[in-house]
Amino acid sequence: MNPLKRLFKQTFIYGLATVMPRVISFFLLPLYTAVFENAAGYGQYTNIYAWIAIFNVFLAYGMETAFFRFYHKSEDKKSIISTSLISLLASSLLFLIVALSVKQWLSEVTNINVDYIKFTTFILVLDALVIVPFALLRAQEKPMKYAVLKTINVAINLAFNIFFLLVLPKMALENQSGFFDAIYKENWEIHYVLISNVIASGITLLILLPSYFKVPYLFDSILWKQMLKYAGPVMVAGVAFTVNEVLDKILLTEILPADIAESEVGKYGACYKLALFMTLFGTAFRMGVEPFFFSHAKTEKPERTYAQITNYFVILGSIILLGVVAYIDVLGKLLIRNPIYWEALDVVPIILLGSFCLGIYHNLSVWYKVTDQTKFGAYISSIGALITLIINIGLIPKIGYMASALATLAAYGSMMLLSYFFGRKYYPIPYNMRKIVFYLSVSILFSALSFYVFNRNLIAGSLLLLLFLGLIYRMEGENLRSIFLKRED
Repeated sequence: MNPLKRLFKQTFIYGLATVMPRVISFFLLPLYTAVFENAAGYGQYTNIYAWIAIFNVFLAYGMETAFFRFYHKSEDKKSIISTSLISLLASSLLFLIVALSVKQWLSEVTNINVDYIKFTTFILVLDALVIVPFALLRAQEKPMKYAVLKTINVAINLAFNIFFLLVLPKMALENQSGFFDAIYKENWEIHYVLISNVIASGITLLILLPSYFKVPYLFDSILWKQMLKYAGPVMVAGVAFTVNEVLDKILLTEILPADIAESEVGKYGACYKLALFMTLFGTAFRMGVEPFFFSHAKTEKPERTYAQITNYFVILGSIILLGVVAYIDVLGKLLIRNPIYWEALDVVPIILLGSFCLGIYHNLSVWYKVTDQTKFGAYISSIGALITLIINIGLIPKIGYMASALATLAAYGSMMLLSYFFGRKYYPIPYNMRKIVFYLSVSILFSALSFYVFNRNLIAGSLLLLLFLGLIYRMEGENLRSIFLKRED
């Protein structure tokens, strides 16, 4: 099969694995924005999951990417699996013990109510324990099983959220002396959100538990040190990526006046979710392309294939950028039912473009991954994190959450450019920059026209999107047909 066709097939399935759970979880956005009527509650939720995202990176410490690298280049795959499983199991259990012992201190550092620390700790540990089993499914090219398990996880989470937040209160009210009244507690919305997550993560681990018993438990300390050496810079890069993604919510909570902080974070966090369409696409593409990068690194002239992949990523991403912007009002009102959140919709185009830049960066990052120069990923992402920090601290007091949106764009845009220029020096790839810049520029121009000049007019946005799609078909139709419609010999 044509390698690009196989890549897009796997990316489509990984897309389902990413999109379907997120589509299901999208139902949580209108649910939460309805339950947290004053936006402050959603602000607390946003802050908690911002910290969860940061700790997730530390608990993974780059082992997922290291697993891919060593799995594809080593003949002793059982040793790779076993060593990775033991490493993450030991570190996760150690974290569990320490975190529960110092939960009061963690509460003070994170500004999270101490009652929630126990639940967040279990979420973090359960998620860490499935890193290798999920990575193994990707390495063995089993995207469909991966997709099913991810969807099950989110469906369970959604079901328990609906039960705890909608069904249980009504049942308790109807039967005030019964079982449901006994287990229901008022003002426990965030507790119920976290409990739902714990249940979903626990069931997912149980399903994947056989992975822990299919290989002999042999720990190769030399291999482990090699993997840690590779994973260290990846972890630093991951922390910086996560800082770029979630630090804005934390800083908004800390910098804005206390009486409005949680409400503003809630509005910003809810509208930030609308940029998830681009994040979903970037994540799906990355999950399909990352194993592809490593497995094709030793083929003849892989650079040409890498260039084609980036070209098509930019085309598809440009369509998503313009499409979301053109229908932003429809999406906003569909997914965010409470009008008090809508005032933050102005951040969506900026966050979308920033997420697009991040997706391009992930495609450009192939050069330091296949050459084992992951330290550059740490350098570049650290610069991005520094930009995020400076802009947020400098501008939040003046323009509020708009500063956070601009910081996201500046950070990811800088990382994209830095990776491109470093890559030209260390691992030249023949990107078609004329096409890439053209598609990106036209998409940004049309998005700006739709949002700012035509004031989000649905008809104008639709016409601009159709014009852009026609332009792409005229320029790329023949190439796309050769990939997707050509029969294999």
